[in-house]
Amino acid sequence: MPNVSVNTINLEYESHGNPENPTVLLIMGLGTQLTGWPPAFCDYLVDHGYHVLRFDNRDIGLSSRLDHERTPNIPGLVILKTLKMPAPAPYTLEDMAADAIGLLDALKIDKAHVVGASMGGMIAQLIAVHYPERTLSLTSIMSTTGHRSLPRADRAATKALLLKPDNPDDPASIIERNVRVRKALQSRTHPKDDSEIRQTATEAVNRGGYYPEGVARQLAAIIVAKDRRKLLARVDAPSLVIHGEEDTLVKVECGIDTAKHLNDSELRILPGMAHDLPTPLLQEIADGIHSVAQRA
Repeated sequence: MPNVSVNTINLEYESHGNPENPTVLLIMGLGTQLTGWPPAFCDYLVDHGYHVLRFDNRDIGLSSRLDHERTPNIPGLVILKTLKMPAPAPYTLEDMAADAIGLLDALKIDKAHVVGASMGGMIAQLIAVHYPERTLSLTSIMSTTGHRSLPRADRAATKALLLKPDNPDDPASIIERNVRVRKALQSRTHPKDDSEIRQTATEAVNRGGYYPEGVARQLAAIIVAKDRRKLLARVDAPSLVIHGEEDTLVKVECGIDTAKHLNDSELRILPGMAHDLPTPLLQEIADGIHSVAQRA
């Protein structure tokens, strides 16, 4: 796959569809490679007439690993943030938004329909805020404004997210860990069977390995981020907020809050969706992105 040099790092990306068509830029969430966007989902968008870009964020997959940066103390950062004290992180969500814009620059794409899931939704929001001239529309999926008043994740969901493999040097153990995480966060209404989850986890490990230091740095960027309520009021691009009714990691109230603070937004709460992209709902999500793109 191709990669480009952006902001002193390399970003690995994939392109789908005709580059002459309007671009949909897909930004994935915490510790998840570009393959977290299902191929069928990309195909639905291509069928709608879009050029689709998906890429590995910094510190994940085949993009640059920032080994020269320290691995943050996550509990310490949480305490500092709770006490409203300065909480340093190796990089910020704004830096990751600049990476995405750098990818567009490298590919000579002036504007894009920006779509992000979870952490990717936070990054997409910041692109719409800080790069309005590059943003045709915004779709924020299972994400949040980050306001302190919003409900926290269920304990079981947080525990799953922070789960470590029994043996970090054994690929089979890493795959088993990833399977357990996915099963804990996925929809109960539209669950994937164990063999499908295991196949996806195996492909991810074979492609990008296991790099918890990078995930910790990404998580640090989320923890130190300021809430985006006031910033979102500056977004003029039409926007769509999609959230799963069953989400136990980023509660549905977070999606409602995001839509409330955007000027020109549509909120779609999907029954049967948790903190995942269930196969039966991919077409509906792609149709929603096409709908908001048509409003641009």
